[in-house]
Amino acid sequence: MRSSEATHAEPGRAVYQSFAEVGGPAHGAERVARLRGELKALGLNGFVVPRADEHQNEYVPANAERLMWLTGFSGSAGFAVVLQMEAALFVDGRYWVQAGAQVDGAIFTVRHIVDEPPSAWLAARLNAHDRIGYDPWLLTQETAKRLEDACRERGAAFVAVEANPVDALWQDRPPPPQGKVTPRPAKLAGETTAHKLERTRAAFKDVDGALVSDPHNVAWLFNIRGADVSHTPLPLAFAFVSREGRAKIFIDPAKLTAPAAKALASHADIEAPDALIDSLQALGAGKRIAFDAATAPVRLVQALEAASGKASVGADPVTLLKASKNAAELEGTREAHRIDAVALARFLAWFDERAPSGSLTEIEAAVALERFRRETGALKDISFPTISAAGAHAAMPHYRVSEASNVKIRGGFYLVDSGGQYELGTTDITRTIVVGRLSSEMRDRFTRVLKGHIAIATALFPKGTTGAQLDSFARKALWDAGLDYDHGTGHGVGVYLSVHEGPQRIAKTGTVALAAGMIVSNEPGYYAPGRYGIRTENLVVVEARETPKAERPMMGFETISLAPIDLRGVEARLLSQPEVDWLNAYHARVLKEIAPLLDPKTRAWLRKAARRLKVV
Repeated sequence: MRSSEATHAEPGRAVYQSFAEVGGPAHGAERVARLRGELKALGLNGFVVPRADEHQNEYVPANAERLMWLTGFSGSAGFAVVLQMEAALFVDGRYWVQAGAQVDGAIFTVRHIVDEPPSAWLAARLNAHDRIGYDPWLLTQETAKRLEDACRERGAAFVAVEANPVDALWQDRPPPPQGKVTPRPAKLAGETTAHKLERTRAAFKDVDGALVSDPHNVAWLFNIRGADVSHTPLPLAFAFVSREGRAKIFIDPAKLTAPAAKALASHADIEAPDALIDSLQALGAGKRIAFDAATAPVRLVQALEAASGKASVGADPVTLLKASKNAAELEGTREAHRIDAVALARFLAWFDERAPSGSLTEIEAAVALERFRRETGALKDISFPTISAAGAHAAMPHYRVSEASNVKIRGGFYLVDSGGQYELGTTDITRTIVVGRLSSEMRDRFTRVLKGHIAIATALFPKGTTGAQLDSFARKALWDAGLDYDHGTGHGVGVYLSVHEGPQRIAKTGTVALAAGMIVSNEPGYYAPGRYGIRTENLVVVEARETPKAERPMMGFETISLAPIDLRGVEARLLSQPEVDWLNAYHARVLKEIAPLLDPKTRAWLRKAARRLKVV
């Protein structure tokens, strides 16, 4: 586990201990019993515990891991409801197996959050006049309203608490993170804070200001980075941007380095986080303020409305501005991918040498990959916990290896999904590696996934096209054989920020138009439960394309990830000539850009791995 300052330890086996192995779930019964006693004293019949901090971050600081402390579940998305006689943990399909293994089934029943959302489960168990508590700092307005409506329908009340009762019980709760905040160098940011504030204000629609609650947006807007959470260089902070006058940033001044404090003071008043509520309420009656629907805690909306202000809850304009990268951000990201590619080539060559023995384990492979990245001298952190999955484990798209699950890598497929945080940019790449012999079915599925990957990489589409409109391109070869996969095809990626960034995505639910400069992943897959899994992922940049005789502006993708795709898994007869041409051109580019940066032994391996594919 990381410390609350998110300092990065050297890679080692200890980081792969599961939460169960360090004693979490064993405390479930005792902790829930104590929580029920606390609720009774507060006159509450139940309490909701989301896996969330005040900003709805994907990675939360150690002091915000309330759900894990209470239930033992360590996944990145979950929601618990504790009643006096019953309790449930809600997770999605990614964490179904993990939740069942980590929580005490005698205390919590595990429910699928899509098939049976918390609001429906709760409504079926409420009595008139019940009082269900919640922490208004941990729920968005939409989530709070959904649960409030469920309570109201049964004559019950959904009650905001002043202090979270879990915190009162968590005696060894870590302190708030104190990661140092540093300024983003101008040559990497590519745009001044003053200009970003100007563009943000220009995007306001009928509001007097905007409360920026997403720390990723605060970091981008003010050209700063922090170290408050694992895997993402975030400074936990709020900001307020008024239509006129200076902005405000609410952050613990003790976290600011002198250069960061000086840079921020040029553009904003620096205030302590505790001043946020008073600042909102001092805006004055009738002021209309924008809040981000995805990240703003309902507590802030309630505070403004209590002072007769008006809340406009919707999309934060900063999110879309941040999504389209400028030239400096893109050049930095390309260089980060070249650095990352060197580490990945060294790992893949190392893996090919050791895996055939059958003694290499999932953890050993993950540790080695991080070591190769660290040896570049540029790695700040991994961008997410490495998915190192052999055999049946690869059939779980979000598998996370632990000492309890660790297995030796033997015949079939080994899937490794990993990435790095470099000051220049953020990487994310997945390769499915052949170990030993494959069945004809496995080669067929590998190639169909590759065909989908190439279909996205080579897609040409009109300006204004959404990710949902492109998603089926990646699936067609699988659909032709009656196959599919259940995750999206691509997510947005930040620049030395989150590896999962919105609003852009390639998925059935991707409703945002893809614009030039957006970075998105291209990662179709196929999963045979209990047997094997396949995913091929590169990052791509949306770019304008000059198309002869085109009747409207056209767009396409530039692939920026640089690593060979394992030709041993390819059934060449399933590829068209244009697909073979793309694959050969991609491998030729990998060789050109990476081979000169490698040691002789790895360079020789790469020349073989990235050889031209011939169709017989």
